[in-house]
Amino acid sequence: MSAFQIVCAVAVPLLWGYQFVAIKVGVLEFPPLFFLAVRFLAIALLLIPFVRRPARQQFGPIVAISVFFGGLNFGLFYVGLGLGSGSMSAIAYQLVTPFTVLLAWPLLAERPSLMTSTGVMIAFVGVVVLAAGPGLTANVLPLLLVVGAAFAFAMSNVLTKRYGPFDPLMLMGWSSLLTVPQVAVMSLLLEHGQLASLAAADQWAWLALAYTIFIGGILGFGLWFWLIGRCSMARIAPFGLLLPVFAVISSVLFLGDRLTPKLIAGGLLSISGVAITQIRQRARPV
Repeated sequence: MSAFQIVCAVAVPLLWGYQFVAIKVGVLEFPPLFFLAVRFLAIALLLIPFVRRPARQQFGPIVAISVFFGGLNFGLFYVGLGLGSGSMSAIAYQLVTPFTVLLAWPLLAERPSLMTSTGVMIAFVGVVVLAAGPGLTANVLPLLLVVGAAFAFAMSNVLTKRYGPFDPLMLMGWSSLLTVPQVAVMSLLLEHGQLASLAAADQWAWLALAYTIFIGGILGFGLWFWLIGRCSMARIAPFGLLLPVFAVISSVLFLGDRLTPKLIAGGLLSISGVAITQIRQRARPV
């Protein structure tokens, strides 16, 4: 990786880490799926007039990516983060890395090593620790939603690598457009008060929405898709380990989350497990 690519790879988890605060603020003012629909609609309207249409052979993969990356990943994550804490969600979301490694076996013919499999198990133990305790029932649902989001994001990563490289802004614009009806229908079926939330939202809610559109969305995922097209997953995936650091810091500073012993223990286990999955990949030439 070049120095510029490394800078971009560090910038992505920084932007996404602080996006946890923006999403948490947003879903407190807007219904989560409606907030997501508005976000993707805005991104599509901003990008599509300036990017080319997908080639015929690209359209099918982009539809599949939109389902996993947009509808499932963000749908599950927004709802899970709305119900749970920012710190816990940030740590559980790190299962994206081991999920990506496991899915790369059947889809990219990259067989995981024993070290990788061990790391996956340790990461899952960390998530179990996060859910355990007196508030088990309250913790499980948001945690499972975030874990499901991590799996969906991992699937979208592998699909993007398998069928790419894509122009990053083209992929972001068209996948966003295809995501809008998915989350809009779910919002209509599962939520209420969408229009009322638009009238009642304060300036912080609108700033949160703007951050998720321009900073976390267009800039963050634009850089991520650009890196996927130019670097192997084994090289860029380890930078995701920085995400919980930035997310936990932002949650403690802005959301009032506390660094409890359970959060620290579960976080260390999850992050250690994810780090172990990367040991062999970093040692191999790419």
